[in-house]
Amino acid sequence: MLAWQVTHPGALATRPLTRVERDVPEPGPGELRVRISACAVCRTDLHVTEGDLPVHRSPVIPGHEIVGQVDRVGTGVTGFTDGDRVGVAWLRHTDNTCTYCRRGAENLCPDSRYTGWDADGGYAEFTTAPADYVYRLPDGYSDAQTAPLLCAGIIGYRALRRSELPRGGRLGLYGFGASAHLAAQVAMAEGARVHVLTRAAAARELALDLGAASAGDAYAQPPERLDAAILFAPVGDLVPVALEALDRGGTLAIAGIHLTDIPSLDYERHLFQERTLRSVTANTRTDGREFLAFAAEHRLEVTTTPYPLSRADEALDDLAGDRVEGAAVLTP
Repeated sequence: MLAWQVTHPGALATRPLTRVERDVPEPGPGELRVRISACAVCRTDLHVTEGDLPVHRSPVIPGHEIVGQVDRVGTGVTGFTDGDRVGVAWLRHTDNTCTYCRRGAENLCPDSRYTGWDADGGYAEFTTAPADYVYRLPDGYSDAQTAPLLCAGIIGYRALRRSELPRGGRLGLYGFGASAHLAAQVAMAEGARVHVLTRAAAARELALDLGAASAGDAYAQPPERLDAAILFAPVGDLVPVALEALDRGGTLAIAGIHLTDIPSLDYERHLFQERTLRSVTANTRTDGREFLAFAAEHRLEVTTTPYPLSRADEALDDLAGDRVEGAAVLTP
């Protein structure tokens, strides 16, 4: 099968993502084999490819926003049959026994493992995944539209919940790519007033088209104080900017798995008056099921830029250069 793998991570100019021919994988016990019909391109894939996130398995096939059909069912699996439409996402294993798993925080499990980092992912024609971590998918979306829901959507949803945005509150979104444009729609559906702050003019235009109250430059101040904010751009310099935009008692949630260094914070300007700074670490399967149920009930506008699988390296390069509107999606 055609696949793309990372063996020696590095700057994209060094071509760390290489096209290869691989054997079609066989599902192990408890696993499904999935014939891939779409895989969205996530900024986490970029971090794995460039080495910001050290590769856990080398070589590894990136990609963790996978839509496809069950092609083979491994031993011990029940509830799935050949041809079922399914989604494979970032989280693929937890121990289910640790303190975190037992309290419903499996995203913090020390033995957690991830698609496209610890195991081969979706930049290929086939993949395998543990059946317990595979999602049923909502109707009404094409495969290409569904793929970004499986990470951009789920992580944006968790970040929104971590931001503790009050009902009908004022939300700031810093960066407006695949995840932010979905989180914005969830927030607006729940009555929020959304202000988008991002450097890309096309992204600001998309935000306004989707119903944002305002859209400005990433380093500008929004037109009103914010009850909550989410930082999607992996830019540490924006942390004090976003904190300063918060109203009293506001929360800033950082949605990315990787962030450049945060400059020094001034306690009075950035944190006093009970402002809160918090991170977002992966997601739980409950987050995934809740978000996909929301997407089934509320029609989300999913903006995608299509690429054939044969041009995965170009899609990743365009993502790095902010030349992708919405989410880049690979199709075999």
